[in-house]
Amino acid sequence: MRLGGPVLQKFETPEEWVKILKRNNYSAAYCPTGLDAPDELVKEFKKMAEKESIVIAEVGAWSNPISGDENERRQAIEKCKRALYLAEKINARCCVNISGSRGSKWDGPDEKNFTDETFDMIVMTTREIIDEIKPERTFYTLETMPWMYPDSAESYLRLIKAIDRESFGVHFDPVNLVCSPQRYFSNEKLIKEFVKILGIYICSCHAKDIILTDKLTVHLEEVRPGLGKLDYRVFLNEINKIGKDTPPVMLEHLRTEEDYVNAAQYIRTVASQEGIKLL
Repeated sequence: MRLGGPVLQKFETPEEWVKILKRNNYSAAYCPTGLDAPDELVKEFKKMAEKESIVIAEVGAWSNPISGDENERRQAIEKCKRALYLAEKINARCCVNISGSRGSKWDGPDEKNFTDETFDMIVMTTREIIDEIKPERTFYTLETMPWMYPDSAESYLRLIKAIDRESFGVHFDPVNLVCSPQRYFSNEKLIKEFVKILGIYICSCHAKDIILTDKLTVHLEEVRPGLGKLDYRVFLNEINKIGKDTPPVMLEHLRTEEDYVNAAQYIRTVASQEGIKLL
């Protein structure tokens, strides 16, 4: 299994990038270039990653392809196409975005997000993105979210069947699926069911944690791995079962380098206790 995270330190060359990754004991990484990076630079980073056995886990395409603002929507779709093209060029495991929101905030809740109309919009925009780029090595994926599709293994499977494209994959963020006390207290079951249904499609995973506070009505807070309720023993074991193409586990949303060091150490400790080898 591979563990990775963002590089907070500045770098300019592939050599500097790899040195930072090695210093952090990461064997997976987020894409090191911007979407408009020159082809030659992309090739240099790709070559260095291959040489040093670094898996580039994902290229972010963060935007709102189903926005109610036509200009924002078209710009988002074009961004997704550029991101997927970059993922293909740099040999990333996937390009990842959220499905988008019908509300004013690109990644926020809205009453229209779970309608059949929105589901169909997600299907059509995803098909357009994949069909234009036609990737052969990478996948376009949608990060699981609490208040938009895909919000469960079942809704993700519905999307896979409806989109009907071999280059559509799965991005797994278990914390984003925990949207109620019921899911919070049974997250180990949630994880097992998700991997059972979608394991063969999972390209990359996000690693964070979550805690339920006692403030009414319901308050769920994202926290550093090891400080919350997410069952990392189950999470790592289930991902590890996927086999030789085990998706990388990527740390995210932490503020400081120390936070990332502590989060990585926690995951490595759990992995060691469970007999899971981290590359």
